[in-house]
Amino acid sequence: MFLDEGFGTLDSETLDTALDALDALNASGKTIGVISHVEAMKERIPVQIKVKKINGLGYSRLDKVFAVE
Repeated sequence: MFLDEGFGTLDSETLDTALDALDALNASGKTIGVISHVEAMKERIPVQIKVKKINGLGYSRLDKVFAVE
């Protein structure tokens, strides 16, 4: 499942509820891709792929991020 944005207007409690639901889906074996600019989500999503614009030339770079605990 891919979710594109939709989190930016949520208050912190509702965002936490939504992320709990995504955690439950993931725990049941579902793979979920989330596209978002919400900073608070970084703490809850351990594996990330960041897309970074390169010099405004229409190119991007992908960086993998893995949470370390």
